[in-house]
Order: sequence, then structure tokens, then C-alpha cells
Amino acid sequence: MSFETVNKKVVRAHVSPAAPVLARRGAMLGYSGQVTFRPVHGQGRGVGGMVGAAMSGESNAIMATEGTGQVLYGYKGLHVTVLELDGNAPLVCEADRLLAHDANLQTSVQFLGSGGLKSAISGAMTGQGLFTTNVHGRGAVALLSHGGTFPLQLHGQQVGVDPQAYVGHVGQLSVDLAAKVGFRDVVGRGSGEAFQLKISGHGTVYVQASEQKF
Repeated sequence: MSFETVNKKVVRAHVSPAAPVLARRGAMLGYSGQVTFRPVHGQGRGVGGMVGAAMSGESNAIMATEGTGQVLYGYKGLHVTVLELDGNAPLVCEADRLLAHDANLQTSVQFLGSGGLKSAISGAMTGQGLFTTNVHGRGAVALLSHGGTFPLQLHGQQVGVDPQAYVGHVGQLSVDLAAKVGFRDVVGRGSGEAFQLKISGHGTVYVQASEQKF
């Protein structure tokens, strides 16, 4: 694995000519060795992906780290979770969650959920983007969260997850945004759980220990 966990909020990337790293701009904390940094524009998206990114805001400034050395990454004191993708199933997450990943991994924008206009309205109200980033290939990814993440293993069953606690998922999973909004929710006296992500199938869902958005 090219990423090494330093502590709960910092990872160390081992960079080489054969293993450059892409990271969120502004996430570099320090480095050693002969490494260089350069901005990357519109990587791994394509025309359709660029349209989706523009509509959803699913885009962040990215920098490439190249050369030979070690680089420390972290962002605003957020917790970091490192995942190793085996190439069989993509990681689906919001772009804001991506701290860094191996440069050989490909990213694209996909639509999350299938609830049509009703879900689109719900997504806008919850702050959960309906367009998400798909990371696929073989390599390591470092994700950001509030308070760290914990995995939920699904083996054909369905779970409900608060949209603001959802970090991402890996596997053959379907995700739909369900809304149950009544009068008490409108006037601010509801349970606070009017919106939920319904996730089912086979795979792993990563949930943060907080409902705080970035």
C-alpha cells in the first residue's frame, strides 16, 4: 500500500516515478525527498463527467505529486480512513471526501439514487449530493470524515443511513434517498431523521461518527 497511517488525521504517501499520487490541493503538510507538485485540471472525467461535475459541484482542485520521496497529507484536522481497492468494485463517495489516492486510479461522476425529482429535492434539502465520485481500479484511497469511520457489512440486506453521516461504499450496492417529511419536520419539531439513504446489496458502507457536513 502506498499510504501509511501516521495518526488518525495524517497519512504518509510513498511516492515514486511508478507510483505518483493525486491529492486535494492544500492537503500537503510536509515532505522529504525529491518530489514535485503540479495542478491537475479535469482529471479522469470526460465530457459527460464534466457536465455532471458542473451541475453538482462535484469537483475539487487537485494536485499531482511526482518524483521520489514521502509526503504527509491531512486536511483541516479531519479524520482520515485509508482503503485499498482491489480493482473488482469501485469506491463511490462524495468528491469532498477524497484526500488523496494513487494516480493510477480512475475517477468519474455518477448519479446516486433513482428517486427522480422527489429525490433531487430531498438531496438539495439534506445537503447530500446526488452526483457522486466513482473511484475505480487497483490502489489506495484516503478518505476524510468527521470523527472517523466505521464499516457496515451488507450481505443482501438493507440498511438506512443518515445522508450526512454517509461517507462512501464499495461493492454491488444500490442507494436511494428516501424522504418522509411531515408537518412537524417542516416546522422544526420532527425527529430530525426525515431523510435517509436506503442502501441494499452486497458490499461495505462507510459511515462517519458524526452528522456534521464539511
